Amino acid sequence: MDFKARLSQRIGMDDINEILRLTHDSDSRKQELYDLVIGDDEAIGYHAAWIFTHFSTQDNEWLYKKQDQLIDNVLVCKHGGKRRVMLNLLYRQPFPNPPRVDFLDFCLEGMMSNQELPGVKSLCMKIAYELCRPIPELVQELKTMLAMMEGDLVPSIRAVRKNILKAMQKGKSLQKY
Repeated sequence: MDFKARLSQRIGMDDINEILRLTHDSDSRKQELYDLVIGDDEAIGYHAAWIFTHFSTQDNEWLYKKQDQLIDNVLVCKHGGKRRVMLNLLYRQPFPNPPRVDFLDFCLEGMMSNQELPGVKSLCMKIAYELCRPIPELVQELKTMLAMMEGDLVPSIRAVRKNILKAMQKGKSLQKY
C-alpha cells in the first residue's frame, strides 16, 4: 500500500485498521508512516498522525525515540488538528526530567491562549502538568496559572483543570501509557 496516496484522501476506520495491520510488525513501515507525519503536507501528516493515535501501547513505544523530533514539529506546526494529534501522541509517552524548556513554555502558552483549539489547550494543560510534576516550584507556578484560568471556560477545559488540580493534591500523574 502506498501510504501517501491513501492518506491524501479521506480515511475511515477500515483504512486505519489496514494500516495498523501493515505497520504492526514492521519498523520500516512505521518509519514510512512517521515520515509522512513530519513531512511538508499538513493534511497527509494529520492523517498519518491520527493513525499513530490508534497504535497499541506496545506499538506506541516505537514513537518514544522520536519524542524530540515530534516536539520540534509540534512547536512549529500551523495546522491545529495536526498539532492536537501530535500533542496526543506526545502525551502517551514518558517525559524526561528535567523537561525541555521550549516545550514546557509552548504548553504553558498554549493552555493560556484564547486562539488555541480546546483540544490543543487541554492537551497543553495535561502535558504542562506532567512536565512540571517532578519539580515543586514549577507545580506551584502551574497552579497559579490554573487559578488565573478560572473565568469563562468551555466544559472540556474546566474538566481538565479540575482533574489537574485534584491530581496535584495527590501528587499523581494523569498519564496512562
